[in-house]
Amino acid sequence: MLNYVTWNVSPEIFTIGGFSLRYYSAFFAIGFILAYFIIKHYYRKENIPQKELDRLTVFVVLGGIIGARLGHCIFYEPSYFLTSKHWPEMILPFSFSPFKFTGYQGLASHGGAIGVIVAVFIYKFRSKQDGFLAIIDKIAIPTGFVGALIRFGNLMNSEIYGYPTDLPWGFLFVRNGDTLPCHPTQIYETLCYIVVSVVLILLYRRKSFAEKHGFMLGMFLIMVFTARFFIEFLKQTQEAFEEGMSLNMGQILSIPAIVCGIVLVIYAFRTKKTAKQ
Repeated sequence: MLNYVTWNVSPEIFTIGGFSLRYYSAFFAIGFILAYFIIKHYYRKENIPQKELDRLTVFVVLGGIIGARLGHCIFYEPSYFLTSKHWPEMILPFSFSPFKFTGYQGLASHGGAIGVIVAVFIYKFRSKQDGFLAIIDKIAIPTGFVGALIRFGNLMNSEIYGYPTDLPWGFLFVRNGDTLPCHPTQIYETLCYIVVSVVLILLYRRKSFAEKHGFMLGMFLIMVFTARFFIEFLKQTQEAFEEGMSLNMGQILSIPAIVCGIVLVIYAFRTKKTAKQ
């Protein structure tokens, strides 16, 4: 009896001609749709106009995708993308040498988080509804679900997994030619991120927490990036430059996120509620 899971799933749902729909893309889209409806629920309860949510959604989706893409290019592959020959590939889903459609192969959650925060900040200048922290608190609540679906997409792609293990739930990623089962860190992160969103939903039901602007975002940053920091110890290095580093890039970027989360939680408890915070 095998004491591991043999994983040999195609990353593509279907292919028509030269177009293929991948599980990763589908789960990415489903995550944003799910987040939209959860935030919509809170907007309705707080009598915020639907049009404000629709406008916010455009900013968040664009900010999240652009930030995640730039984050990957700058943090993980600067030697490739920050050149005169390849920099257009940071934004365009094409390779120019030779020319081919590549899609966006490489997104970084740290960059996505920064992109969303910047997008909400820009949106706030054009909106009279709520304050910056009140808005981003609502966005933080379902973001764990989005992250969970994205990590499940990574599992379907047989990518971003851990070191070899003899645990019975180890995955043998056949498509990559592996001969040893490895930690399915995609599943570890998926479960952690689901727990994060469930905890935030429960906390937001309590008025005492919901009114502390910045608290939800702070808790999100602390929980998500603490989980990410420790799970990274089990992951294989993603880029060659990380070899020999005591902490990988994901862990290094998680530390300031955790610190920001702690600062936000302290700020939320020390600051009195204001309408436009």
